[in-house]
Amino acid sequence: MRLYAAVAAGGFRRYATYRVATAAGVFTNTVFGFILAYTYIALWDERPGLGGYDMSEALTYVWVGQALLATCGLMGGGFEDELMERIKTGDIAVDLYRPADLQLWWLSVSLGRAAFQLLGRGVVPLAAGALAFDLALPGRPWTWLAFLVSVALGAVVSFAVWFLVALSAFWLMDGAGVVQVAWLSGTFFSGMLLPLTVFPGALGEVARLLPWASLLQVPADVFLEKWNGWELMGMYAFQGGWALVLLLAGRAVQAAATRRVVVQGG
Repeated sequence: MRLYAAVAAGGFRRYATYRVATAAGVFTNTVFGFILAYTYIALWDERPGLGGYDMSEALTYVWVGQALLATCGLMGGGFEDELMERIKTGDIAVDLYRPADLQLWWLSVSLGRAAFQLLGRGVVPLAAGALAFDLALPGRPWTWLAFLVSVALGAVVSFAVWFLVALSAFWLMDGAGVVQVAWLSGTFFSGMLLPLTVFPGALGEVARLLPWASLLQVPADVFLEKWNGWELMGMYAFQGGWALVLLLAGRAVQAAATRRVVVQGG
């Protein structure tokens, strides 16, 4: 495990070197947060209590979303392009023969990246939102820890989704189509545009059961203290269940890809 801890630390340091990109990301998240916030204000003025949120909670949802945009990879996991490129060039064969598990290696990289993005790109937009608006910040100290646990589970689910997307390059000449579908799904079904509780009828019920809900909707509701006690444990089980299912699916696809590489290499 020390190997993967070192890989995660290396991933954190790697993204920490991109200071200009980080500053640009902070600026973009903050500006987009203000745009969304005023859009939500207009919407909630017309529909108070929409989705079960009051105005303060709705604005908090916006800024939590900006904090988690890069952390949980709502629009991309941050590693899939590199992994897909290695598959296309054939360099992945070297990775598969290394004495390290491919999935665990990239999971470690992704978690290191997520940790940096939460600190580097998440804290400032959320703080800016708290200064500009009356946000519903947690009233209990342990809620912050509960939130971080949910964010970590969301980051694992995000990795598992994007790992499967990247592995599609073993069978597709160009995985751009799969990336676009995953990008659109993450944007819509994570609750990035609107909370999933706003979605009507069957659409809302289905959206709240999909893995993308783990990336923003669940952590945001934990932050807003919508879940407590056994309900909170249920949300963790939801996230953990999707993480397990998707990681096992990724492992099965990785095994099939490894056999493909071995056969072609032979």
